[in-house]
Amino acid sequence: MVKHQRNHSAADRPGPSPSQRYAAFQKRQAHNASVAARFAATLPFDLDDFQQDAIDALERGENVLVAAPTGAGKTVVADFAMYLARERNVKAFYTTPIKALSNQKYHDLTAVYGANRVGLLTGDISINSEADIVVMTTEVLRNMLYEHSTTLNALRFVILDEVHYLADRFRGPVWEEVIIHLPRQVSVIGLSATVSNVEDFSSWISSVRGDTKLVVSERRPVPLEQHVLVQADDHTEPELLDLYRRDAQGEQTTKLNARLIDRLDQLDRQAARRRGAENSRSRGRGHSRGHVPAQRHTPKRWAVVDELNYLDMLPGIYFIFSRNGCDQAVEQCINAGLELTTEDEMRRIRAIVDEMVAGQLSQEDLKALQFSRFRFALEEGFASHHAGMVALFRQIVERLFEEGLVKMVFATETLALGINMPARCVIVEKLEKFNGSGHVPLTPGEFTQLTGRAGRRGIDTIGHAIVVDHRDFVPATAAALSSKRVYPLHSSFHATFNMAVNLLNTSDYETTRATLDHSFAQWEANESAWQLESQLTTLKQALNGYEQAFHCEYGDFASLMRIRMELSDLEKNGRRKLKQTAFPTDEQRKNTFRELDQSIETLKKRDREHPCRQCPDMQQHMKWGHRWIREMREYERVQHRYESRTGSVARQFDRICSILEQLGYVKRDGTDMRLSEQGQLLRHIYSEQDIVLAEALERGMFDHLTARQLAAVLSALVFEARGGTGGEPCSSI
Repeated sequence: MVKHQRNHSAADRPGPSPSQRYAAFQKRQAHNASVAARFAATLPFDLDDFQQDAIDALERGENVLVAAPTGAGKTVVADFAMYLARERNVKAFYTTPIKALSNQKYHDLTAVYGANRVGLLTGDISINSEADIVVMTTEVLRNMLYEHSTTLNALRFVILDEVHYLADRFRGPVWEEVIIHLPRQVSVIGLSATVSNVEDFSSWISSVRGDTKLVVSERRPVPLEQHVLVQADDHTEPELLDLYRRDAQGEQTTKLNARLIDRLDQLDRQAARRRGAENSRSRGRGHSRGHVPAQRHTPKRWAVVDELNYLDMLPGIYFIFSRNGCDQAVEQCINAGLELTTEDEMRRIRAIVDEMVAGQLSQEDLKALQFSRFRFALEEGFASHHAGMVALFRQIVERLFEEGLVKMVFATETLALGINMPARCVIVEKLEKFNGSGHVPLTPGEFTQLTGRAGRRGIDTIGHAIVVDHRDFVPATAAALSSKRVYPLHSSFHATFNMAVNLLNTSDYETTRATLDHSFAQWEANESAWQLESQLTTLKQALNGYEQAFHCEYGDFASLMRIRMELSDLEKNGRRKLKQTAFPTDEQRKNTFRELDQSIETLKKRDREHPCRQCPDMQQHMKWGHRWIREMREYERVQHRYESRTGSVARQFDRICSILEQLGYVKRDGTDMRLSEQGQLLRHIYSEQDIVLAEALERGMFDHLTARQLAAVLSALVFEARGGTGGEPCSSI
């Protein structure tokens, strides 16, 4: 008999049981009574799922790592941490990588909580340092931890904004020091860009700080489109072309725009013809510069701004990797006669500028800073923004841009580091920058950080990222940078002399070594070491197999192979290495070469007299022996890599301590080390050149210098990187 199946409607299906309804009711009641619910009620918008997950974890007492694109709303999680600190009557610190971001965050928070409840600590500013909420640069917090500052009392929450900054080769180690050394009762809130190995980073934080909730959101609140701006010559209008082809719905795909490629080819041919004509004229006049490759015309900065204004794509941020270049761009726009503001906007700009400057600087200072020119440019809608400006001028630019009055800001990459200045479009002048030692290509992470400013949430439906055509530009490069939304985060942590003495001041030698073993650098090294360990196991199995194959009753055949390996190395590389070695005297060089020859002869003798030479199966064993040697060389190579990774940070610390002991900064006390008076001095020198400064002070090299001479000498020892890494001087004496 066939049983008829009945299709139940939603109304027919049984609802939740009374116990299930009661459990759901209790859950709703608990949430409504939570601090998270009260915080959410203060917001003018509903929380996204990732924001809700993060703040729930914070209320449970967990550490939180939030990875999301620029503008996605990571700051809401930080806002809740500070709200929670206020509710529990404890302290919260908000750390940033640069002073400009610290200043902006301080002003934002004073508007919410009042000036009496918020403090600011940077390298040169101290305001209300004992407040419930203190904004500071990350270096300041690191220094406080080493000094055991009383300001740390009642601290329970630390927000590390732009925590992915720990990959920075100059200042990144500071973030790891803070994460490692913060007291365990402090909850860490890390706000990061989207990185491909965020799970690894989260696992490391969990290993050093306990339960850590990882929250990831890859959704941009405002979609981003990629463009390239080209120009045939100064007599034609610039052209804005899509980097990617569009589909039937008009959305950009991941395939390069054929029209862009064709147009660039056309401009290349025009440039070649133009160069050919110039070369002909030069030869006609009897001059020749040799072969000069043709280059497409690079659009003028003012022409780029004028075109984007015509296309209604402002306000915009124009990234130029030079402070001087930013200032020049403003002058170029003014000299070209561009105006981006209305009469009403000009009046509002003038009023805000006068209000912010009043009582802050003397007339002499304003004149020296060319204030009248600065204000005139603002009234026309232009400004530069970089670390070389006085802080007040940067704050004026930030406020006017946020209020939509300044329409174009020419900035170094400092502006991309978390400062709340979203724009409709972002222009990148070149896909390379000077990093302090040479010109290097932008990384996908840097490009994402820059272009992430494009698209204002709640205002723009689309953000625009624009690369200006420039020397050696090819669309594939821009595509590679823009398509790779995430990038790996790698530690730049390394032990320093200052770090060593500060750690030894608070812990014994072995505890300090164990602490360094907890760094993200060592964690990454250990991860790769596990893979090497697996390779070693495989290689060892192969070696064992070969040793069984050439087992010899006359003796240890493996020992014969080791003799032949060593002999081969000395004969092939021994003399070459010695020739590359500098010897104090000619006699010592001759003696060393003589010892090498003796070692070679000794090995040859051992080879000839080895008992396995008598074995009738010698030739067959030797075939397996050659394979054994090949595998043994690979085994030793992998073994060396494995040993260099395991405990590598602690070994670096050992070497530093050895130097400190030789120079008298530490004294050995059994198995421990104690700081000398010199070591106590070194503790307070935070600099790339810490040991150089300490030695100079110890030897009295600065004692007879005038104030000006001292400033000149120290300027050579105080590193300030360009652009994004330049927010905080690395020296503090």
